[in-house]
Amino acid sequence: MMEKRRVIVISAVNLRKGGTLTILRQCLEFLSSWGNVNGYRVVVLVHQRSLADFPNIEYIEIPWAIEGWGKRLWCEYVTMHKISKQLGEIELWLSLHDTTPRVIAKRQAVYCQTSFPFLKWKWRDFQFDPKIPLFAMFTCFAYRINIHRNRYLVVQQEWLRAGFSKMFGITPERFIVAPPSADLSIPTFSPIEPDGRFTFFFASTPDSHKNFETLCEASRLLERELGPDRFRTIITVKGDENKYARYLREKWGYVQSIEFSGLMDKPTLYAHYALADCFVFPSRIETWGLPITEFIHTNRILGLEKSLLLADLPYAHETSQGASSIFYFNPNGSLQLSRLMREVMIGNHKKDSSLRPEMGFDHLPYSRNWKCLFEMLLRENL
Repeated sequence: MMEKRRVIVISAVNLRKGGTLTILRQCLEFLSSWGNVNGYRVVVLVHQRSLADFPNIEYIEIPWAIEGWGKRLWCEYVTMHKISKQLGEIELWLSLHDTTPRVIAKRQAVYCQTSFPFLKWKWRDFQFDPKIPLFAMFTCFAYRINIHRNRYLVVQQEWLRAGFSKMFGITPERFIVAPPSADLSIPTFSPIEPDGRFTFFFASTPDSHKNFETLCEASRLLERELGPDRFRTIITVKGDENKYARYLREKWGYVQSIEFSGLMDKPTLYAHYALADCFVFPSRIETWGLPITEFIHTNRILGLEKSLLLADLPYAHETSQGASSIFYFNPNGSLQLSRLMREVMIGNHKKDSSLRPEMGFDHLPYSRNWKCLFEMLLRENL
């Protein structure tokens, strides 16, 4: 008689794009082989199977779950409960999208994919895209529901372990820090010929929390001091993508040193990583900050040591560890940033002595890959 396979359920009905979808794909790619070899039946709840289709995985598609937060909550606390009863004994239910569903399972865990509960939103964010501050407020509420049902909570950085531990009153021992396993292969690209100007570069989507305005204003101040011929600031905003992008173009479009290049495909992006003399990242909140990792890795492969100017925030300190020429600035400090840009340009600067404060979590759960993570989530003892 065939032995009954143990059940692992992954709920990910809200993951459809960007880094969160990458996490889902990496997770299922691992479980596709590991789960099958180790006798697990893997069931995945998704918006659409084609987004992350792998063998040896059973899919339950719930496309309506993304049609507003009302339906999402119904899915989490009613539909998923019914599914958990239908599936029988569940060894592990891992929610990959922040919320903790009401389900029947031997053990539950949640992967905290957003750092938005820590976003210090501004009233201006409502002007550009009210979904951002509203999402920041809602996630604080949504995270809390059923959160104590989880055996473990998975986060990507130590500062998130510290922040969520304090926010929810959960001991740090119940958090697993699992840095994302980024694809650090460099695509083939055509090098861009330097034009003699010192090049600053910031790559991100045109969302208000990415804080392009601090860099644009710093560039304006630096241009006023040095003129437009000595440097350029390339940003991945075209100026017509959304209300925020139009604001940036209208307010700083006349600044000659700013190049509104728009979003780039991967080869073009990496060509700019190689071209740039200095990478700037002023974002007000990130769970990781992948462009920082990509820039450091690209220039390390090319045998180059280039400077980074990063927002003086916990995510940037953790993500940039290992780089040797990093300088931090107040994300609201355009004047400070412009002065740092000038110092980096002329080479008359000292390495920032600001170091990430020790959090004292070295002895706590840490996972270096998916195999390690699932072994921790499935082990019998806490």
